[in-house]
Amino acid sequence: MRVSVDRTRCAGSGQCAALAPAVFDQGEDDGVVVLLDATPPEAVHHAVRQAAVACPVAAILLGP
Repeated sequence: MRVSVDRTRCAGSGQCAALAPAVFDQGEDDGVVVLLDATPPEAVHHAVRQAAVACPVAAILLGP
């Protein structure tokens, strides 16, 4: 799985960081998503997919 984020779309809701903290964080100054791991291990793929679905502005993009 490859993960990317569109920081310009991010609304700072924090769902991604709450659901997959090993992959996403939020910037301290602006609350915008920070991608920690663009190729996360299979053990967290389910959480990453949940985060992508939960993102209210579809700022998380998943690929093969």
